[in-house]
Formats: sequence, structure tokens, C-alpha cells
Amino acid sequence: MKKALITGITGQDGSYLAELLLSKGYEVHGIVRRSSSINRGRIDHLGQYSQGPDARLHLHYGDLGDSVALVKLLYSLQPDEIYNLAAQSHVRVSFDIPEYTIDTTGTGAGRILEAIIESGIGKKVRYYQASSSEMFGKVQEIPQKETTPFWPRSPYSCAKVMAHWLTVNYRESYDLYACSGILFNHESPRRGETFVTRKITLAAAAIKLGQQDKLYLGNLDAKRDWGFAKEYVEGMWRMLQQDEPDDFVLSTNKTYSIKEFLDASFEAVGLDWKEHVEFDKRFLRPAEVDLLIGDYSKAKEKLGWEPKTDMKQLAKIMVDADMDLLQGKKFDPANRP
Repeated sequence: MKKALITGITGQDGSYLAELLLSKGYEVHGIVRRSSSINRGRIDHLGQYSQGPDARLHLHYGDLGDSVALVKLLYSLQPDEIYNLAAQSHVRVSFDIPEYTIDTTGTGAGRILEAIIESGIGKKVRYYQASSSEMFGKVQEIPQKETTPFWPRSPYSCAKVMAHWLTVNYRESYDLYACSGILFNHESPRRGETFVTRKITLAAAAIKLGQQDKLYLGNLDAKRDWGFAKEYVEGMWRMLQQDEPDDFVLSTNKTYSIKEFLDASFEAVGLDWKEHVEFDKRFLRPAEVDLLIGDYSKAKEKLGWEPKTDMKQLAKIMVDADMDLLQGKKFDPANRP
């Protein structure tokens, strides 16, 4: 039985990845931060795997800011695979808390890479680093691929560039099996409510149900490459099953504006977003990323991976789930996307 450790297991990607690995027979361990309020709703449905003598899901208190705890945990667990998904991942918020973002997202990756070496598991473990399309920022090439130069435009993306190159450095310096997945925007009903896609789908549902009147947004012209998170974690796993470590872009090779995502979301409930959406400059970034579109041809060729859900389908999946949520219907992640 393979053993995997996931940082950020309670997040969107972490929950889908935990599901996938458990379905493949893995023993899954996750790092969670201590908090006075428990926020594990995305993995509550996996409780069956965490009980009894044959439990295969285990949670451990820890933090990417605590290098000693990381070394102790890795030495104790001896995992076969590590997926580093933990981060302060909100781009706009990273301008408000840059130091924290850099420490958790950038230096945190350095701590776990060094913990791999210090714990003595470097020869056996396979490591996945969650890199981001935001690293391309002021894009130097269209579409963006693995060899496109980075030009980050936020503290978040700068920290991700740091984590990405640390992964490359540890791979080259210590012969570590380490991969980075440069994932373009990937969404789902489990996306946090402050991210623009979920903010839109939740508002569309609330306005349809008469629970909200207006939605306030910033730049509506920014273009993004949106895919379905559940499909993207499959790509993460496939990266660690290759004979040699490498870095891969996961994307759809299609780009849409915020306006087009609004069209799809409000159309799903029979509304015109132009009657409900208003501009608010507070949501503008100090430095904007205008266009992201990824070339996933390398992942298709070497991993056999490609996206299956387009933006309009994704928006409808999210809006339908938010309609159920706001109407008090029980949302069962095990039976829904």
C-alpha cells in the first residue's frame, strides 16, 4: 500500500486528491493547521476512511512554518509521495499580507523540501509542488508552456516562482524525484467563496432565489484558462507515476474573460448579469494579469492527460451546486462533482 502525504488537504485540490488516492488504495495522511474553528467540510465525507483498525486517512497537526515538525512527521511517516498544495493562495489578498504569503507559499515549500533531505527520505519519496499559471503574469508568450519565461505580478506569484525554482534546485542538487505542476485556473463547487468564479456562481444562485440583489466585481476584462479541479488532481498524480521527474502545464488551451464566465453562470439560472453586476475598484489588483492561456500538449503526450470539462459546463456545475446549497439541500461531495 502506497503512503501519501498531502499539505493543504482541507482545500479544494486537497480534498479531490485525497478522494482520488483513497480510491486507488493509498494510505493518505494530511497536514492541518490548528484553529479554534474546525474547517474540514470538504473532507468530512471521507470520514469512513479515518475510522477503525483499517483506517487509511489520517490527519496531523502541522504548519509549513514549523520546519522541526515537518522533519519529525516525514521521518515518522516515511511517505512514498508528498503533494505540497498548502499556500496562502488568494492573489488579491497577497498584496495585503505579502510577508505571510511569501513565508507560507514560498519559504514553506523550501522548508518541506529541506525536511525531505533532513529526514533521510530523499531517495525514496516523490514530491509534487503546486506551481501556478500566475507565475507567467505579464505573459511573454501565447499560449504559455513549460518553457515560457515567468513574469510574476503579485506577492503570491513571486512566492510561487520561488517555490517552483526551489523544486528544480532540489531535484538537480540532491537527485530528488520532484515535479512541479503549473496549473492554470481550476475551479469547482468546493472553490473558496472569495475566489471570483465561486463568488459569481454563488451570487447568481442567490440573486435567482431572491437572497441577494447586486454583485460587486473589479476587472471584468481579465482572461483566464478555466478547468475543473477534479480532473486536474488526476494530472498531479500522473506526474509522480512517471519514470523520470519533470514539470508540466495543466490547462484547457482556451481563455475566457470574466464577462464570459458571468454570461455562462447567470445564463444557467435564466438571468442577465448586466442587470445585477456593478464595478467596485476595491477589487482591482495593483498589478493586473490580463491574459492566461496554457498549452497542455506536453501533459497530453507524456501523461495521457487532457481536460474534459469546458468553461460553460463548469459554470453550470458550480451554479447548480450553489443553488442546492442556498436552498438547504444536503451537499454530499461524495456524490457530486
